[in-house]
Amino acid sequence: MDGVNDGAPADGGAADRKPIRRNSRRKGSCEASFWRGTSRQDVQKFLMAARHYERANKEPGKRNGPLGGVALEVLALFANLVNFKSGRLDPSLDYITDKLCRSRDAVVRALKALREHGFIDWLRRFEPAPNEGRGPQVRQVSNAYRLSAPKRALALLGRWAGRPATPDDEQAGREDRAAMEAEHVKALDLAGLAAFKIEDSDLAKALAVMGKAIDLRESAKRTEYQSTSYSYAGS
Repeated sequence: MDGVNDGAPADGGAADRKPIRRNSRRKGSCEASFWRGTSRQDVQKFLMAARHYERANKEPGKRNGPLGGVALEVLALFANLVNFKSGRLDPSLDYITDKLCRSRDAVVRALKALREHGFIDWLRRFEPAPNEGRGPQVRQVSNAYRLSAPKRALALLGRWAGRPATPDDEQAGREDRAAMEAEHVKALDLAGLAAFKIEDSDLAKALAVMGKAIDLRESAKRTEYQSTSYSYAGS
């Protein structure tokens, strides 16, 4: 497949003499300008953006979106493998398939989908091989990968992308907070409700004491009523 290679060292001279893929770069001479340092937060943001992008672009009735489940697995694996300080990320195709227990074809398709939609990029690489006789004296090795996320995917994260949320995001956030507040208020007694609703601390304390007294009085009434009811029932 174009752009994706095994990367595992070959066992024999014949295997080492396979043609090097087009646009391959010598290992050790190209990565410095390609890899970029990153952070755990950015990597998790790329991963979250990919998941949102997959859901947002899935057509009705289809099992997968434009990336697919295997692509999300690959991206999650890359998120665990990348060196945050240097950005180094160069697992072989065999390593990826073994870790994910996926077929070679499935991983190749996943990598191509991730690259097509802007979540990874890669450089093909080669290195000198200890061959004797005629034929290429180099061999293909694993790609150098780089994680990223397209703007259209990051936009789906709203405020989590580090940019101001859209009006729709803000409205949804207000509605969520209002719903949680309503549930909280339902569970409060009079004392707690006073403390929650009144900003003036002295007034809130006074009302809380009053509310607690009312709660105790109502509780005593209920207990007395139940005791009386039981007495009548037993007579």
